[in-house]
Amino acid sequence: MNISKDNAKKSGFFLLVLSISLATFMSSLDGTIVNIALPTISESFGVSTSAVSWVATSYLLVMAGCLLIFGKISDAIGFKRVFISGFIVFTIGSFACGFVPDFLNSFYSLVGFRAFQGVGGAMITAIGPAMIAALIPMEQKGKAMGIIMTFAALGMALGPTIGGILTQYISWHWIFYINVPVGIFAVVLGSRVIPHMKSNGNLSGFDKYGAALIFGGLAALLFGVSEGQVLGWTNPIIIVSFAAALLLLGAFLWYEIRHKDPLLELRLFKNRNFLLTNLVVTLSFFSFAGISYLLPFYLEYVLGYDTSTAGLILTTLSFSMMIAGLIAGILFNRTGGRLLCMAAAFVIAVGYYLMSNLHSDTTLAYVILCLILIGFGVGLMVTPAFNMIMNSVSKKHQGMVSSLTSLERFAPMTIGIAVYNLVFTQGVIYIAKHSGITQEAPASIKTGILSAGFDLAFFFAMIFGIIILIITIFAKEEIHPDYLEKSDDEVIATGI
Repeated sequence: MNISKDNAKKSGFFLLVLSISLATFMSSLDGTIVNIALPTISESFGVSTSAVSWVATSYLLVMAGCLLIFGKISDAIGFKRVFISGFIVFTIGSFACGFVPDFLNSFYSLVGFRAFQGVGGAMITAIGPAMIAALIPMEQKGKAMGIIMTFAALGMALGPTIGGILTQYISWHWIFYINVPVGIFAVVLGSRVIPHMKSNGNLSGFDKYGAALIFGGLAALLFGVSEGQVLGWTNPIIIVSFAAALLLLGAFLWYEIRHKDPLLELRLFKNRNFLLTNLVVTLSFFSFAGISYLLPFYLEYVLGYDTSTAGLILTTLSFSMMIAGLIAGILFNRTGGRLLCMAAAFVIAVGYYLMSNLHSDTTLAYVILCLILIGFGVGLMVTPAFNMIMNSVSKKHQGMVSSLTSLERFAPMTIGIAVYNLVFTQGVIYIAKHSGITQEAPASIKTGILSAGFDLAFFFAMIFGIIILIITIFAKEEIHPDYLEKSDDEVIATGI
C-alpha cells in the first residue's frame, strides 16, 4: 500500500467518525449548557422557576419519545437521510430558540422551539452507534466508538463552563446560537463523507400505532419523574401521569409482540447476552446520573465550596471519562468487550464504595479520587458495552438497536436523578427524625445529618455498582454473522 492511499484511508475514517462524533458532542453539550442559563431566562421573561424548567423539560420529553421512532425510520430509508435531516432540524431549532422568543416577546415560543429542537436531537442521537456498526470495519469499531464517547464526555465537560460564560458576558441567546455554526459544519461534512447505504426506502408498513404508544408512554413517564420532585409525588397530576405511562407502555409491549414489523423487536431480548449487556448500560447511566446530581450539593452544603469551585471539581468526572473512552477504544480489539466491561464495573464499584464513606471532614483529594474512579469506570464501560450490543444483532436491526442504546443512556439518567434525590431527602428526614434533631440544632449537627443522607444515597449507588459487576461476569460477547465479512458500505466508508 502506498503512502497516499494509506493517508486517504485514515482521512476517510477520521472524517466519518468526526461527523458522527459531532452529533454526540452537540447532544451532550446541549444537555448541560442550557440548565445553567435557566435562572437568567426566568428573569428575562418574568416567569417562575417551575415554569422555566419547561425549557429543559420540553426538549427532554420530545427527544425521549422520538428516539425509537427515528431508529426504526433510519432502518427503512437509510442513516444518512435521517442523520443530515436531524442536523438541519436541530440547527434551525437552535437558531429559533435564540431569536424568535424575543422577536415575538413570548416565553412559550421558546418552549415550543425547544420541543422542535428535541426532534432534531433525537434524529442525530438515535443512530450514531448504528452508523459505527454499519460503516466502520470490525477492527476499527472499538477505536471509533472510543472517539465518539470522548466527544460526548467533552460536551458534558464544556457545557456548564461555556453556558456560564455566554450567559454572563454576552446573552442567554448565545447558548443556542453556538449550535448554529457547528450544525452547518456537520451538515456539510456529513453530506460529503457519509456514504449512501442500501435501504428498502419503504415506510408503508411503519408501526405508527407503536410509535404513538411509545411516544406517549415515555413522555408521561419522564414528565412524572421530572415534575414529581417539584409538584410532589402524591400530586394528582403526577399520579395520573404515572398511570398513563404504565397503561401506554404496557399497551406498547403487547402491541409490539404481535406486530409483524415492530418499532422495537422485543424478541431480541430472548438472547441472554443481549439482555444482560443492555441491562449493564441502563444501570450504569442510572447510577451515574444520581451521583452526578448529588455531588454538587455535597460539595457545597457539606464541604462548603462555592458553586464555581464545585463545578470545577466536578469536571474531573468528564475528563476521566474522556481518557477512559480513548483507552477503551484502543484496547477493545485486543482484549474484547467482556473483559473491559468487567474491569470497568469493578472500578465503578470501588469508586461508589469510597463515596459511601464521605464525611464533613473528607479531604478534597479523597473526593477527586472518587470522581476519577467513577468517571474512568463509566468511560471504560460505555465503548465496549455499546459495541457488544451493536455487534450482536443483524444489520437490519442496526437503527432500531442504536436508538435503544441512546434511550438507555438518556432515560435512566432522568429517572436516576429523581430516585437518588428521593433516597437522599427521605434519608435525611428519617435520620433527623429518629435522632431527635430540630431546627434549633447546631449547624455542625445539621451538617452531619446531611452528610449521613449523602452516605445513604452513595451506599445505594454502591449496591448498583455490585449488581453491574455481577451482570458483566455472566454476560458474554457475541458477534452476529453479518459482521464477520466486510460489507460494501464499509469498503466505501474507509476507502479500502
